[in-house]
Amino acid sequence: MKTTLTLDEDVAEALKERASVQKKPFEQVVNEALRGAVLPESNGEGGRRQFRVKPISSGFMPGIGQMEPNKLNDVLMVQEFLEKEKRIRDSKE
Repeated sequence: MKTTLTLDEDVAEALKERASVQKKPFEQVVNEALRGAVLPESNGEGGRRQFRVKPISSGFMPGIGQMEPNKLNDVLMVQEFLEKEKRIRDSKE
């Protein structure tokens, strides 16, 4: 379908830049951008569905992942050391 569309200058420049970077025709880039905006189930590239990350609770502390089991041990050891040091300081006072 052919239609005439007036774009704001900044939008037109961004689309031209994208077309240049992706080495695609301007018209194709415009269609992909519009498709992605009006069809939420599509990412604008051939109708593929967008990938969404679904977070889950792993039971680990923030910043400590399953691939870093020793980091958790280090954190616990530091906490234990600080608690002991505080008890020693408190008993001297």
